[in-house]
Amino acid sequence: MKYSPTKKIVIAIDGFSSCGKSTFAKEIAARIGYVFIDTGAMYRAVTLYGLRHGAVQDGDVNEALLIAMLPEIEITFAFNSERGASDIFLNGENVEKRIRSIEVSDLVSKVSGIAAVREQLVRQQQQLGRQKGIVMDGRDIGTVVFPDAELKIFMTADPAIRAQRRYKELEAKGEKVSLEEVERNLRERDHADQTRAVSPLRQAEDAVVLDNSHMTLPEQMDWVMRRIEKITCAPCTSK
Repeated sequence: MKYSPTKKIVIAIDGFSSCGKSTFAKEIAARIGYVFIDTGAMYRAVTLYGLRHGAVQDGDVNEALLIAMLPEIEITFAFNSERGASDIFLNGENVEKRIRSIEVSDLVSKVSGIAAVREQLVRQQQQLGRQKGIVMDGRDIGTVVFPDAELKIFMTADPAIRAQRRYKELEAKGEKVSLEEVERNLRERDHADQTRAVSPLRQAEDAVVLDNSHMTLPEQMDWVMRRIEKITCAPCTSK
């Protein structure tokens, strides 16, 4: 079957860190011509701003100070033709690489757990999805941001496999971290994401689960395209 959609939808992808959500979402968007929005990068950008301006330091967050800084923070996305994906900009500066550091990773769950931060970014995310035709990944997309999304996916993978993936990713970028540090960071983030008071990570009742522990990206694409075609094509045209 050739993909020939009759309507645009919102594809909401939630799940644990280092499950490959962003890579998965980017590939979907590229394949069907949708806009990809990396919500995790938005929270990382706020964390980076807090680190630079003293609201996030010594492993802790000054919530009142960070909330006061929110009006100063402008987050935008722009397509990078070299990467074939969108880069994130913080007040006009490309921070795509800087937000992926272990320092930001260690603190982003604390920042994303602040109600005022989530409220502001959720409003931005909902505005971006108003016209549909988007793929958005994060922790609460199908439960809070787009509870009426036509396709909700909850991604998971074996924790040991997730740690190895994250370690290799950081190593490839020249980050000097140990596998033990990465495993600790993932355990702490999983706990923080699932137990925070505001919009905790959980599977939406109508989400389909994708455990990609032993799946290649092409296999994941076959899995998701069958579901997208079922929703958007009536019917899809034959090759």
